[in-house]
Amino acid sequence: MERDAYGVELARAIEDRTGRTVSRSALYVTFDRLESKGYITSELRTGTRARGGKMRRYIKVTRAGLRVLRESRAALMGMWSGLESLLGQKT
Repeated sequence: MERDAYGVELARAIEDRTGRTVSRSALYVTFDRLESKGYITSELRTGTRARGGKMRRYIKVTRAGLRVLRESRAALMGMWSGLESLLGQKT
């Protein structure tokens, strides 16, 4: 996602991409940890009239969060490198 998004929307995106159910409470604990490390920011905003004005927590990735994400992705890609033939995949 290239914009800030709220928790339930992020949970759905994770579930769609992984095929696994996401615990909402675990997700918000993770948000708290990521925010304390400076990798995301969050903001409470008033919800829509359809939601009865219930607040939503919107999440946005910081520059530091993007840097760490890129580093993590590079490390994972490095671990996969060379395994294509074992997995029956073309390089």
